[in-house]
Amino acid sequence: MTGVFMGQMPHLGERILLVDEDLDFVHRVDDILRQRGYQVCTACDCQEAVQRMGNHRPALVILDVTLADADGQGACQHMRAMLDVPMIILAPGGKEEDIVYVLECCDADDYLIKPFFVEELLTRMGVLLRRTALSAPRMVPSVYSDGYLTVNLDERRVEVRGKLVRLTRTEYRLLLHLLENAGRIVTYEQLLKQVWGQEYLDYPNYVRTYIWRLRQKIEKEPRQPKYILTEHEVGYRFETAC
Repeated sequence: MTGVFMGQMPHLGERILLVDEDLDFVHRVDDILRQRGYQVCTACDCQEAVQRMGNHRPALVILDVTLADADGQGACQHMRAMLDVPMIILAPGGKEEDIVYVLECCDADDYLIKPFFVEELLTRMGVLLRRTALSAPRMVPSVYSDGYLTVNLDERRVEVRGKLVRLTRTEYRLLLHLLENAGRIVTYEQLLKQVWGQEYLDYPNYVRTYIWRLRQKIEKEPRQPKYILTEHEVGYRFETAC
């Protein structure tokens, strides 16, 4: 990690929950976040994090993936049920499918590979916090339903065959943007700008990773999708069934 990144103003007063068993790492990140104007509460495992979540009600959670074992996954789900806030997973280098698995199990919004530059963490945090604060209703029909897939925008509810499907904040924004442009090709660049932000234009793998996750949740046959179609080397297109 490097020194404090001066390109962004902090979200003054926002409370961040940092969960990591590496105390030296926690102290370094804690100091940097406090310098940026954040309030910070820390935990060394997921069980302690659940307690901190209830007591301090953070605006964002940063969690080391090595804590998300079988017990940790249950704790992550408990944290999600307690408070719907953005979550960033910190992960060691690995295959994309491993990262997808972790994101899915922890219901996370974003991830960073260790080691990372602190500027990157601050940027990701800022994007997620701004997205949460500035989220607003979109000018699209309030309900899409074709008998198999139902998306209720007013209630932020997605169902497949009448059963509730839980989407992360990022997955929902991606599905919403595709629905807004149903029948039209949406490029990688457009999706990155609209769903993640200008800062993510150099990360096309984000789109592919989250499209894979969405397909697993809403498609009858994810390997042969009917809704989210790939336009090779360009982007994706949402095809309605009604």
